[in-house]
Amino acid sequence: MQLLLAQSSDPSAGALAAMAAMSGVFLLVGLVFTVFMIWIYFVILKKTGMSPWLSLLMLVPLAGFVVLLIVAFSEWPIERENRALRAQLGLPPAGAPPGAAIVQG
Repeated sequence: MQLLLAQSSDPSAGALAAMAAMSGVFLLVGLVFTVFMIWIYFVILKKTGMSPWLSLLMLVPLAGFVVLLIVAFSEWPIERENRALRAQLGLPPAGAPPGAAIVQG
């Protein structure tokens, strides 16, 4: 009983325990958020036709930003496929005004 009273009278022990608990909560929330963001990038990269494993580069601070720039400004494989199918069918390229015809030469 004496040991229990001695521990409860030390206010810094309670504060230390609260800080440890909050640190664990923050660590868990951060880990869940990171896994969720990687999953989102995985799905986006998969839909663009790029390697979805590039989403793991989001864990590296500067590399993740570079991957985001590549995705934003490069031609996606689906766009190349769309352009090839339009040319094969004799349709005007995407973004052409209505009634435009393909000039074949």
